[in-house]
Amino acid sequence: MALTESNSFQIGKIAPHFELINSVDNALVSLDKAKGNNGTAIFFICNHCPFVLHVNEELVKLANDYNQKGISFIAISSNDIENYPQDRPELMKEVAEKLHYPFPYLYDESQQVAKEYDAACTPDLYLFDANLKAVYHGQLDSSRPGNGIPVTGKDFRNALDALLENNSILEIQKPSIGCNIKWK
Repeated sequence: MALTESNSFQIGKIAPHFELINSVDNALVSLDKAKGNNGTAIFFICNHCPFVLHVNEELVKLANDYNQKGISFIAISSNDIENYPQDRPELMKEVAEKLHYPFPYLYDESQQVAKEYDAACTPDLYLFDANLKAVYHGQLDSSRPGNGIPVTGKDFRNALDALLENNSILEIQKPSIGCNIKWK
């Protein structure tokens, strides 16, 4: 496990378009059709990363809390499945069903989407407004496996609330930290 910080992603940048297969139902999901009326959260995650395992429950809570407020959630796994077979799409489906993901869990086989978003780690979290302009790219909260800080989603929730209230998003956005994306 290589501890990696998320890369910088320019606030105001338009979310790169994608069409990927949902591991749960094999449906093709495009960003244009999956985006929310009030905003869209995109999570780069995977099945085996201890940092993702640590926050999975909160990601589900976030989506359940904010879906009804017009925020759409999309999870993407871009890991190399040849060297990390635990991240294969059929196992992604199992994880999504077991944890009751209220969002599609997409597989980025070519890793092109991760490259376009300059995603670096899992979890790598992005928030876009209704026009798909980036408003937040940073940590969920300060909790990490083993640091004793409870997982609350505080930083991402603050960004979601600011977006919904038309307030300015936090100027200081701490990078997410996790396992590096497993590149081919």
